[in-house]
Amino acid sequence: MDSHPAGEVRPPIHLLASESDMVASLALQTEHRFPVVAAMLLEEIERAELHEADTLPETAVTIGSQVDFVDEKTSQLRIAELVMPAMANIAEGRISILTPMGAALYGLTAGQSIDWPDLDGNERRIRILRVRQPSGAEPPAAA
Repeated sequence: MDSHPAGEVRPPIHLLASESDMVASLALQTEHRFPVVAAMLLEEIERAELHEADTLPETAVTIGSQVDFVDEKTSQLRIAELVMPAMANIAEGRISILTPMGAALYGLTAGQSIDWPDLDGNERRIRILRVRQPSGAEPPAAA
């Protein structure tokens, strides 16, 4: 089931091949508890361009990325780290991949926007301003 309006063009997304397998497994394991988010994640993984670590755009949101983004409805700037569910703590800015916002951020790159439902099912447009990779995961500098 496509959970997005007909005709809506979603931005291309870029994922690490190894990480996408792990996230797809997680989505399948939690489908009974989080059916909407699991479906969103699986749909996004299916349409993603998969990369190895050395070809992934350095501004792509992966697990562990810190993301600066704007909720365009409220103009609120948020800074969050995308994490696996066990590491999530909204008060500390760690958003689970198994939330609508986490699924929306996953695979986007700096400068992109996407319309995504919030926890209440209302469409929100979020725009990625900046992505910082986890320490030690920076892509090698071009020689």
